[in-house]
Amino acid sequence: MAHYVLRPLALLLACLAASAASATDVKVMISAGFFNVYAELGPAFENSTGHKLVTTRGPSLGDSPEAIPTRLARGEQADVVIMDGAGADLLDARDLTRAGSRTPLAESFIGMVVRSGQPKPDISTVDALRNTLLAAKSIAYSDSSSGTYLSTVGFGKLGVADQIAGKTRKVRGPPSGEPVAAVVARGEAEIGFQQVAELIHVPGADFVGTVPAEIQPPTYFVGALPKNSQQPDAAVALLRFLSSTEAAAVITKAGLKPLAAR
Repeated sequence: MAHYVLRPLALLLACLAASAASATDVKVMISAGFFNVYAELGPAFENSTGHKLVTTRGPSLGDSPEAIPTRLARGEQADVVIMDGAGADLLDARDLTRAGSRTPLAESFIGMVVRSGQPKPDISTVDALRNTLLAAKSIAYSDSSSGTYLSTVGFGKLGVADQIAGKTRKVRGPPSGEPVAAVVARGEAEIGFQQVAELIHVPGADFVGTVPAEIQPPTYFVGALPKNSQQPDAAVALLRFLSSTEAAAVITKAGLKPLAAR
């Protein structure tokens, strides 16, 4: 699989390198949901183009001082941001991004985990998810977009917001925090919710599944250029690479749905 993926990527990167300007540092702000894809593909981009990716991590939304909208609002510089669409919408509303620079990268879904070896509750229907939430002793969710949606919209749509309020916990994510699944793996929460890409592959936690479509907001990871981008050509080249058909296998492996074929 690795060779199958890397051969077409090498061809694409050769084309990008041929059209790229002189090598430079590219400052990237990125949220956790797309980070595994970026981390796997980034070195190939650097090696082929000569650019160096300088990475800052933070959530797409939320009240953390590390959140990407907060960073940009206080004047931190970035050449490109990679985050979920709700966060990008906020940047657009605050006039912090360049018009027409948004590039769709992948579709994402909210899922749930339990501690490894524990029974996997039924969340396949709205009623089943509601019963699982009411029965759980403790519930964790992220401080970024998925958790913001669940705590402000999703739990209310299920009619359980008041009943579960006393047993929920908001988890601060990377860089200073951790995935929700890590909290569940330690037994500090019975069940946990986050984007699937941030739940899978966490030791000590078992993935249960995605929440029903009725409670699933449309979530897309996108790239965009901030107003203060100083390396727009290199930033666009990175987004072209990450959104390419050739990157689809890596995106799928990370628990996301590629958009390149659409």
